[in-house]
Amino acid sequence: METPKIFESEFRFCQILWNNEPINSTDLVKVCEEKLSWKKSTTYTVIRRLVERGVLKNENAIVTSVVSKDAVQVSEINDLVERTFDGSLPMFIAAFTKNQELSKEDIEAIRGMIEAYEEK
Repeated sequence: METPKIFESEFRFCQILWNNEPINSTDLVKVCEEKLSWKKSTTYTVIRRLVERGVLKNENAIVTSVVSKDAVQVSEINDLVERTFDGSLPMFIAAFTKNQELSKEDIEAIRGMIEAYEEK
């Protein structure tokens, strides 16, 4: 199943949901009002849209995610690499690290990921 596209404001909403789920929709409205300055109608509209796209479930006023944060992040990165770097992960990493200072810990973590991948 392909991960549905989630736009910026929807992602901020989903972050609140992922941190609080399962959550009653009334409580979710209150949190979104506090953290996003959204009106009740905006929150319910976003819930409805994300339910229609298969991102959320809203049963008996309890809202839960169907799509994980990890799945959304992977999908967004894959789209970025495909669109911006012609699908080339090395080009993406080169661009990402060009103006970034990597700590020794960062380098070791990346090295560990590569070694774990090679062992598959």
